Amino acid sequence: MSFGQGGPFDGPGGSSSSTPDWGALAEESEAQARRKRRLWIVGGALATLAVAGIVTVAVMAGSGGSPGGGATASPTASDQAAAPDDKPSFPDVSVPPPPNPQDYISDPKKDTAPLTPATLFPQKSMVVGEHTYPRTSTASTKDCTAAAQGALVSSLSHNGCKQLLRATYSKGGVAVTLGVAVFDSPARAAKVMNEGKPNLMPLPGNGVPSDFCQGTKCRMATNATGRYAYFTIAGYLNGKDVTGTETKAQQIARDGGAYAFTQITQRGKDQAAKAAERQLKEAQRKAGRS
Repeated sequence: MSFGQGGPFDGPGGSSSSTPDWGALAEESEAQARRKRRLWIVGGALATLAVAGIVTVAVMAGSGGSPGGGATASPTASDQAAAPDDKPSFPDVSVPPPPNPQDYISDPKKDTAPLTPATLFPQKSMVVGEHTYPRTSTASTKDCTAAAQGALVSSLSHNGCKQLLRATYSKGGVAVTLGVAVFDSPARAAKVMNEGKPNLMPLPGNGVPSDFCQGTKCRMATNATGRYAYFTIAGYLNGKDVTGTETKAQQIARDGGAYAFTQITQRGKDQAAKAAERQLKEAQRKAGRS
């Protein structure tokens, strides 16, 4: 078998030739590429339309379903006016200023609380700072001169003393009698104080001898607050004279004066507190009617 110049077949391009048709293959590849491009374009357009539809639905839902609506609708003036007011309303209560306790120990019309040794000296012991003195006896009289001696008798009388209350306290061989005289005005009480005649009659009993501060030197003092003048007379139970250098009688005398002042001012505070309570209740009652 012989072979021609082009290979084992008879001539180039024959029916039995093995050489590919390069032009036809190129045309077929170009056609496939065009088909793929069309598919990509159509698919991208559909995807864009789908996303746009979702966004439109979301915007409509956020605006309450109205086309082109905003994110949130603001309430109108009528809506705001119709909103209920949840804040409670209370009536104004006008309370007058608190009473001054000094007024209640200066004015007889206000100073109306019971006045007895039990109300003025209610404690069984006089306590002043670190010092404590048991009470031995108390007394009260409307005849003020009966509880005074010396020049104090006339001073109490011509200044119109209404009542004189006394209490005695004793400890450690010394004792003190306190006297509280009541007048119609602070001016009368101050006049008795300024006359400098603190000759109070001592009040014996329950361990305090009847001759206490009688015929011996004792420490005496007087003062005043409001319509009250108060006195002290202090000394030794054994009749020893009080001198300027001893300390026990001086101490109980000072404590007695401080205690008398405290008890009188406390009387004013108690009455002022009750008056303030009445004023508050009256103000609340009037507010309840309005």
